[in-house]
Amino acid sequence: MSEGGPASVVEAPQETSQETSQVRGAAVAFIFVTILLDMFALGLILPILPKLVESFLDNDTASAARIFGLFGTAWALMQFVFSPILGGLSDRFGRRPVVLLSNFGLALDYVLMALAPSLTWLFVGRVISGITSASVSTAFAYIADVTPPERRATMFGKIGAAFGAGFILGPAIGGLLGGMDPRLPFWVAAGLSFANTLYGLLILPESLPRERRSPFRWKSANPLGALRLLRSNRVLAGLSVVNFLAQLAHVVLPSTFVLYASYRYGWDATTVGLTLAMVGICSMAVQGAAIGPIVRRLGERRALLLGLGCGAAGFLIYGAAPSGPLFWIGIPVMALWGVASAATQALMTQLVAPDQQGQLQGATSSVQSVSQLVGPFLFTLTFAYFIGARAPLQLPGAPFLLASGLLVLALVIAARTLAIARVRSGPGL
Repeated sequence: MSEGGPASVVEAPQETSQETSQVRGAAVAFIFVTILLDMFALGLILPILPKLVESFLDNDTASAARIFGLFGTAWALMQFVFSPILGGLSDRFGRRPVVLLSNFGLALDYVLMALAPSLTWLFVGRVISGITSASVSTAFAYIADVTPPERRATMFGKIGAAFGAGFILGPAIGGLLGGMDPRLPFWVAAGLSFANTLYGLLILPESLPRERRSPFRWKSANPLGALRLLRSNRVLAGLSVVNFLAQLAHVVLPSTFVLYASYRYGWDATTVGLTLAMVGICSMAVQGAAIGPIVRRLGERRALLLGLGCGAAGFLIYGAAPSGPLFWIGIPVMALWGVASAATQALMTQLVAPDQQGQLQGATSSVQSVSQLVGPFLFTLTFAYFIGARAPLQLPGAPFLLASGLLVLALVIAARTLAIARVRSGPGL
């Protein structure tokens, strides 16, 4: 068993091994539930928060849109700054206290937003939410601690399914609750986060033994310092670039899909909602059930290349489809892109020491935050330009074609990086 695997299982007697396996199974289930509830709680407030912002501005929609955009930027900026800090703290003090304190902080934050008497307080709540939600990187580090390298892609896929399930169920239920009272989704989200904290106090064991912990250093915990880890190994650097391009391409969906679908296909809100549900269901099916068999059959390298290829093809279909039914054909193709994300995560965890898993996940989350800061401007401006009067040709699908091109570039870099890894015969690769 590799160095990154659960060492206590190797030498233990049979009964102890079984007990350890059961405990860790419960712990992994908790991490799954933690991310599911975090994403569900976040999804609960998504359909309500813009209207709540609007209510503080005398229903001025244009001003509300600008303020809501500022909220999103602040949230992503907090993720960028605090993901490596929380990752470094988890490498020093263990995963359990960081995950539990973050859950508790998120619950208090939802209470703050439920009671917010002004736009300023609501903004403070979004800043705190960005900080506490950065604990997702610690949850991924926990999975890396307790999962053997050969099974990490499968586990990361299942965690990805939790993301999808939370975002499918959350907005739907949040919309219903918001119809009763615009503050109710915040109270429900707070209750879920408090319950999750209590559940973790009872169930969640520590995954990082004291002998595998590393000192906390501000030099490596700040965002720029954390990115140095990603440059410490040529293969890790290449995979990090692949991850950034993939995360950047993904931003095209939340930033332009609704505008694109209504502009090009004339879809109403119901059709858009059903399409998003279809996207979520296909994604969950791949993340939860298909990644494990695909990785076992192809290996992580070829699974990564397959996933990137399917993502590029899916975005190409989205951008080129002249009708809604042809757009829908791209959804199952696009869903297979999820294989690439899990394979990338698994490969990267094999390139750092056990006491650097938190730092790695923090740095990875910071990279994702940069994509969330840059992506909305990139894709919305591309969309606006190619449907405008000054465009050399009317091409409403341009943002999706751009995303497809980014994934083709990621595919080329991934192929070259994996070729280098094969020559070097690095550990786990």
